[in-house]
Amino acid sequence: MQSLPLLSFLLLFSSLVQCFPISFFNSMKTHFFDAKKLNDGADLRPINGDSPLLQCDLLEVQSLNINEIDLSPNPPVRGSELEIKAKGVLKSPTIIDYGSYIDVEVRLGYIRLISQTYDLCEQLEENDIDGLECPLQPGFYDVTKIVEIPQEVPPGTYSVNVRAYNYDDSEITCLTGDVTFP
Repeated sequence: MQSLPLLSFLLLFSSLVQCFPISFFNSMKTHFFDAKKLNDGADLRPINGDSPLLQCDLLEVQSLNINEIDLSPNPPVRGSELEIKAKGVLKSPTIIDYGSYIDVEVRLGYIRLISQTYDLCEQLEENDIDGLECPLQPGFYDVTKIVEIPQEVPPGTYSVNVRAYNYDDSEITCLTGDVTFP
């Protein structure tokens, strides 16, 4: 089985882990979310599973429905592995193809640590997420990825917002949350 929703999440997550192993990845996965801080929760929904992530931009048309995300352990532990499992459905007639991208923003309080755009297909290939490659066809995806959490992750509460877009700028999915790393 493939897992595009997880793919999107894992792609976002693992590419961030690879690019920003200390501050971004670890922060993103820690464990407390405050939906009230994010638009009073009007366009957010919790994602099933054991994770602090919320799906955002629910008032927008999205091609990826994320059914479940599990992080183990949750919260992640510095200096250890984190297993990420995700399940979801890429709705027809959407095909994720070359030119798709991910916008990532991470803040520590009011300080923006990361504001970066990544090529989604390139990140899939570079991070070997269950062998997924573009183009991705509509259907159910079930993906697992293991990443290393650096020991040096600094403590703090990080606000994370990740949006994935297709080559035609249509929204694939949006993930958000506040993560506290003790």
